Amino acid sequence: MPRFEYIALDSRGQQSEGVIEANSANDVVAQLRQSGFFPTSVLEEGKGGAAVKQTKKTQKAIKAAAAPRAKSKSGGLFQKKTVPSKTLMIFTRQLATLIDAGLPLLRGLTVLAKQEKDPVLNRTINSLADAVQGGSTFSESMAQHPRIFNKLYINMVKAGEVGGVLELVLQRLAEFQEKAQKIKNKVVSAMAYPVIVLLIAVLIMLFLLAFIVPKFEQIFKDMLGNKPLPAITQIVIGASAFIKSQWYFLAGGVAGAVVGFRVLAGNPAGRQLLDRVALRLPLFGDLSKKSSISRFSRTLGTLVTSGVPILQALNITRETAGNAVVAAAVTKVHDAVKEGESIVQPLEASGVFPPMVISMVDVGEETGQLPEMLLKIAEVYDDEVDNAVEGLTSLLEPIMIVLLAVIVGTIVIALFMPLISIIQGMQGAG
Repeated sequence: MPRFEYIALDSRGQQSEGVIEANSANDVVAQLRQSGFFPTSVLEEGKGGAAVKQTKKTQKAIKAAAAPRAKSKSGGLFQKKTVPSKTLMIFTRQLATLIDAGLPLLRGLTVLAKQEKDPVLNRTINSLADAVQGGSTFSESMAQHPRIFNKLYINMVKAGEVGGVLELVLQRLAEFQEKAQKIKNKVVSAMAYPVIVLLIAVLIMLFLLAFIVPKFEQIFKDMLGNKPLPAITQIVIGASAFIKSQWYFLAGGVAGAVVGFRVLAGNPAGRQLLDRVALRLPLFGDLSKKSSISRFSRTLGTLVTSGVPILQALNITRETAGNAVVAAAVTKVHDAVKEGESIVQPLEASGVFPPMVISMVDVGEETGQLPEMLLKIAEVYDDEVDNAVEGLTSLLEPIMIVLLAVIVGTIVIALFMPLISIIQGMQGAG
């Protein structure tokens, strides 16, 4: 019976080689698949010189099979190419559950692809399955989709593959995503209220100035003639005239401010300036600082706990910090660790991290429990963010109501003061 040399991948994407006696190459493929392997090359013993050609042929076939999906993914100019964080979180949790239940990775991906309703994630899962079956590791497959899987996700999966604990790492990833999404939702909800109220106030003000004030201005001219108007009325009428005649300057100013902000945010020095200002803003600065500390602690703690090397974990934490000031601090921490020094001094020098955090990191470093201590800091600051959001919301509600009342009230008073003069004049004439 002929002997066949094979190269195959297991359910985790790890390559293995061997020799099997069988009647044909097809029998070898069938035997390998029944054993949970995915063959990439099967050749009769003694014909190893053709192995490279066969492997290349297999890879070309895999690429050809994946090509239609890739084309459909980028076919439309306006087609969505990202996945909502909540959808990705659910996918991660489901995949972790399937692998923990003993299902091979490829089978788990196939099951999830059949039930996934999001078209982008569905195509991505199918592409991952093709790549894994073709010989790539799971992390390498994910790296081909940077818009969906960030470096944190990819490197944690890679650490899980190396350590043979992929299901555990996926569970940690799911928990990380759930907690990060929870914090993000709370911060967004705290920011949304004042933005909405302010937008309503601006729209009401523009409507009054553009449509109501001109009508009153005409009444004043007809009824009062050249009689001087109160100063506040003159200011409101002047603002109305400017908006009606020079509205394009106002629109240009708003557009210029938006473009200027984007240009400033796109520049490293500008981004650091904006983020530093964000950390020092009244009311919102405290919330921004606490959410940044929570994200830093949870990201670094989760990465190190999952087996990612500390220097690599610091690089990923820097890239996902979400704040240039915190990212600069992490860069200094990275350089200190690279030189064999403590991470406490760079954190303290940044001015972002409060003494309690510095002390907890110092204790964690001395006792060899830095990852656990970082995750505890994240839990503490999750609660701090909750309290900050509640306090900010309760404080902003009356402030925004007063602001809205002042804007509308000023215009109303400016319009009614001349009307009082008109009424008094009519009574005197009567």
